[in-house]
Amino acid sequence: MKQRAFEQRYAQDWQAFEALLDVLDPSVAPNRENFRTARRKNQRLSTSQVASFPEAYRRLCHYLALARERQYSNRLTDHLNSLVLRGHQQLYQRKSDLRSAIIGFVVAGFPQAVRAQWKFCAVSAAVFVLPGLLLMGLTLMFPELVFSVFDPKQINEFESMYDPAARHIGRVRDADTDFAMFGHYIRNNIGIGFQIFAGGLLFGIGSLFFLLYNGIVFGALSAHIINVNFQETFFSFVIGHGSFELTAIVLSGGAGLQLGYALIAPGRFTRRESLRRAAGSAIQIVYGVLLMLLIAAFIEAFWSSSTLVPTTLKYWVGGGLWLLVLGYFVGMGREKKHDAV
Repeated sequence: MKQRAFEQRYAQDWQAFEALLDVLDPSVAPNRENFRTARRKNQRLSTSQVASFPEAYRRLCHYLALARERQYSNRLTDHLNSLVLRGHQQLYQRKSDLRSAIIGFVVAGFPQAVRAQWKFCAVSAAVFVLPGLLLMGLTLMFPELVFSVFDPKQINEFESMYDPAARHIGRVRDADTDFAMFGHYIRNNIGIGFQIFAGGLLFGIGSLFFLLYNGIVFGALSAHIINVNFQETFFSFVIGHGSFELTAIVLSGGAGLQLGYALIAPGRFTRRESLRRAAGSAIQIVYGVLLMLLIAAFIEAFWSSSTLVPTTLKYWVGGGLWLLVLGYFVGMGREKKHDAV
């Protein structure tokens, strides 16, 4: 194909790619007039345009390769090459920006979001922990109370799960692999976390209910395990992943209560607008909760359930993880104060 026919057929593609580059990064755009026109029209990129950028970049690389292979003019190959270089920089810069955003969220954004909504998280913790402790104490004094929470079949299953003589600690395994249980724990943990968070859409009542329910279940189970003298197995199992899993449950409740409060007290906004604003900050906590639940599932599958690890070591590691989680939310993401000169 001659150069003239090649340009007539494909020029529209690389002109569109150049216009896209000018909007994505106008600071280096050689064609300032295109960018000024776009600005005057208040042009905004759609999601589909941004998503199509990698494919458009690959097509441009193909055009450049064809132009070089067919020895078209330097003017054309130089122009295509400059577009490819700009596209390469934009493509990989955006990937780098995404990595930086993720790292920034983990290092600072997540703990800052939690501290900003500490009141909701504190209420969530109280609803989860206090009823659980109350029922735990009552069940220790009156062991038969456990039958008001669990049926006899469930109690037998729990006892087999935390029997010191068991091959694996924790859930009875359908598949005899840690990796299979890792997937099971992910599904189970995320399901509980999402349930508690989404319950906030019922004016917060759903979140309160699921927090209360899970707290009571954990309290009654803990007391029964102590009553049957399996506490060493149980608490050495729970302490490892509990710092991430239990904290994530409380934070899910805090995010859900934030949604519920936005519906109950929208202020000068409509309920829809108030919910939208609350969801913007609550979802930041949910992203972090998902990460915490993944970590909890990993620890539960590969560490907590192991019978090869000494109990004392599990307690030390578990205690260290609790301190790590606490220190993370208290200290991370705070601006350093500089002494006055």
